[in-house]
Amino acid sequence: MVKEVIVYPDDRILACGDVRGFDESVGRLFDDIIETMKHHDLDALSAMQVSHPFNMFVVKRGEEYLEFANPSILSKDKPFEAEETSSYYPDVTAVVPRYEKMKIVYEDRNGKTCYMDIDGDKHFAAMFQQMMDFSLGGTMLDRIDKNQREKILAALEGKGLMPQTGDVCPTFSNKDYFVSFSDKLLFFMGLSLLTPLFKFEKSTVENIYTFDKIAFVSVLLLMVGFFFYAQYEAKKYKQCSSCQIGNNIGVIIKRSVAAVALATGAYFLLG
Repeated sequence: MVKEVIVYPDDRILACGDVRGFDESVGRLFDDIIETMKHHDLDALSAMQVSHPFNMFVVKRGEEYLEFANPSILSKDKPFEAEETSSYYPDVTAVVPRYEKMKIVYEDRNGKTCYMDIDGDKHFAAMFQQMMDFSLGGTMLDRIDKNQREKILAALEGKGLMPQTGDVCPTFSNKDYFVSFSDKLLFFMGLSLLTPLFKFEKSTVENIYTFDKIAFVSVLLLMVGFFFYAQYEAKKYKQCSSCQIGNNIGVIIKRSVAAVALATGAYFLLG
C-alpha cells in the first residue's frame, strides 16, 4: 500500500525505536515502503518517513530494493561530499559529508543478522547514511555547516532565498590534508626529542637530526600551500564561513610556531 510521505516541518520523523518482534507486520511495512518508493520514484525511504516510528528503511541499488532493520555502521572510510536531496525537504539540495566505504550490520525482515561491505557506490552509500541520519534522530541538514543549515531552514519557512549548492563551503576540504600531514611530521619531530634518552649510535642520531631539518622545512612549505589553497576555496564558495582568513592564519601560526620550537629543541639536543 502506498503511504503518505512526511515532509518538513513534521517532526514525527525525529523519533524511532528498534524493531523488536519480527512478525508478518514487519514484512508488510517493508513492502509498503518499497511500493511507496516506486510510486514517488525515490531511491531511499525510512519507516519514519511514512509515519511508522521504527528503525528500518529501504535503499535502492540498481533495480534492487535492499531492506535494513536496526542497522549499525561498524566502520567507515573514504570521506567524500555528496550532493543530496530528500523527500523530507522538498526542493532542497545540500552538499553533505559522507563515507564511501563502510562495513555495516543489520537485520532482515525475518530478524536474521546480516553483514554488508559498501564500497565503490557513492550514491548508495550516501542514501544509506541519509537513512541512518533519520534512525539517529536527525536529518541530512544536521551534517552540514550551521550557517548553511540556518539559511536552508529559513528559506523553507519562507523567510529567505534558498542557498545554491555552489555557495556551500565543503565540510571535507583538500586543505585539511595539508594540516593532517603537517601534524604527523610535528608528531615525529616531537618523538625525536626523546633520542637522548636512548643509547643510539652517533650515525643514527645524525640521521634523526637530518629528518628533523627536512620535516621542519616541509611543515613550513605545507603551511604555505594550506594558505593559498584556503584562499582559493574562499573565492570559490561564497558562503564559506570556515574559510575565513583569521581561522586559516590561526592554523598556520599554531603549526609554524610548533615547528620552530621543535626544530630549536632538536638543534640543542641532537645538533
